[in-house]
This record gives sequence, structure tokens and C-alpha cells, in this order.
Amino acid sequence: MATRRKVSNLLALAVLTALVERPMHPYELASVLRARGKDRSIKIKWGSLYTVVQNLEKHGFVETTGTTREGRRPERTVYALTPAGRDEMLDWVRELVAVPEREFPRFEAALSEIGVLQPDEAVELLDQRLRLLETEAAEERVAMGGLAQGLPRIFLIEVEYHAALRTAEIEWIRSLLKEIRDGTLSGVDAWREYHETGQVPADFAELAGIGSLAKDEEDGDPDS
Repeated sequence: MATRRKVSNLLALAVLTALVERPMHPYELASVLRARGKDRSIKIKWGSLYTVVQNLEKHGFVETTGTTREGRRPERTVYALTPAGRDEMLDWVRELVAVPEREFPRFEAALSEIGVLQPDEAVELLDQRLRLLETEAAEERVAMGGLAQGLPRIFLIEVEYHAALRTAEIEWIRSLLKEIRDGTLSGVDAWREYHETGQVPADFAELAGIGSLAKDEEDGDPDS
């Protein structure tokens, strides 16, 4: 089970790891994280960076070490990693690497409800998604080739992981589309029947418990 973190925003983890190198003020932190493409692997709301840093300070994970001023700009507070912050960072990364966590992708949610669409429409939409994914994958391969120039692979493994997931999704959608089109997907005939007649097929109703619910209502079951 995942540990309940005092500051759970993954942007906080990115801040802690950046501060391992040296103390920085939030503006510099944002510049470093952007330059390293952290927003490709972490959902970042840049406007919340100052709040995240303040929360880290509140819980003793970072501390103020002074201020800095560049030209006529306002003073900026510089933060450094504390021993407690280093411990939190290491424990957090170890957990994320070692412990699988149930995530809830939006596409998975859509697949769980795809039966409300007609099969032909579902095929059309999956085809559209497939074309977009293939285009994005091709663009990412080009981008990865540029990033790989002179960079050790250790700095690209999260990009490789994302590309591997993208490739797996593309192959899975291709396979699903083939099964829907050639009629080998289990239940596809009943799916079509439902949209043609407006009636839930008997085998679907039984699996979903719809028939038993209807009978309970007819019998006036108090638990229904």
C-alpha cells in the first residue's frame, strides 16, 4: 500500500530531487524542471510551484537559506533540501519504483462504457485514436532521436517507458479493431443486436443481473 505523504503532489518530488544538486529559488526551479522536460513525465501546474515549495518548507523538507536579487528584480527566497527532505525523497522514489499502483487512465474508463456506442461507431472512433497515436509515436521517435544525441540512456528511460506504453496501446487497438470487424470478439453479435433492437440480449442481461433485478421489482422484494 502506498504511503500517505505529507506533500503528495509529484511536483514536490521533482522539487526535492532538483534541490539535491544545490539550493535554488522557485523561479530557478521552474526553469530547471522545464529544461529537463519534467512536464513530460509529471502532470505539472506551474502556478502551484510556490505553494508546493511552501508546503515542503512547512513540513521541514526544505528550508530557507537566504535571498538573491538579479538586477532590479525583486528578491527571491532560496531553498535548500533538509536531511528530512532527502529521506522523504529517497523513500518516495523507492516506493514508486518498487510498488505497483492502481492508476485510472481516462481511456480505460471509456472502454468500460464503450458498449453504449454502436459497434461501427466504436470502430470509427478507435480508428481515429489509432491514427493519432501512430502520428504521435512517429513524432516521439524523431524527438527521442534528437534527445539521444550525446545523452546517456539513463536520462531517457522515462521517455522510453512512455514510448513502450504507446506502442503497446497501438498494437492492442489494432488487434481489437480486427476482432470487431471480423466478428471474432466474444459478445460482438449481442452488442450489435442490442443497438439494432434496443433490447438487452438475454445472455448480457443474465451476466449483468438485469433479469434478476427486474424479477425482484415485480415480486416486490424489499431488498431490491
